[in-house]
Amino acid sequence: MHIPKPSEQDKDFLRAIVPDDDRVQLKPMFGNLGAFVNGNMFAGLFGSAIGVRLDEAGRAELLAVTGAGPFGPAERPMGGYVSLPASWRDLPHEAELWILRALTYTAALPAKKAKERRPGSGSRLSSNL
Repeated sequence: MHIPKPSEQDKDFLRAIVPDDDRVQLKPMFGNLGAFVNGNMFAGLFGSAIGVRLDEAGRAELLAVTGAGPFGPAERPMGGYVSLPASWRDLPHEAELWILRALTYTAALPAKKAKERRPGSGSRLSSNL
């Protein structure tokens, strides 16, 4: 599976439309960038595409907009996420509204618990010394 890389302009655009909120963390993910609240991703990049996590009604509403579509790899799109229309790069206010909607929805979900590291799951280098 090929994972496209976003440009710096793509990353800057996502940073610009994600609300300045103490609960939000922007983190790199597989060469892309994700926006998280309570450990759950609510928006992210897959190459130049911006995806948002929405409830079923929100997904249906956004998918009815020309240019919106599945988010993630074509062979395995991410469930619960919809890509914003690329044309919204020229309409940042519209993109901001959907990002805020995704943040609101995802913030209401149970917080994601950090995975515990199992003994021996560290670097393989130590076993080769």
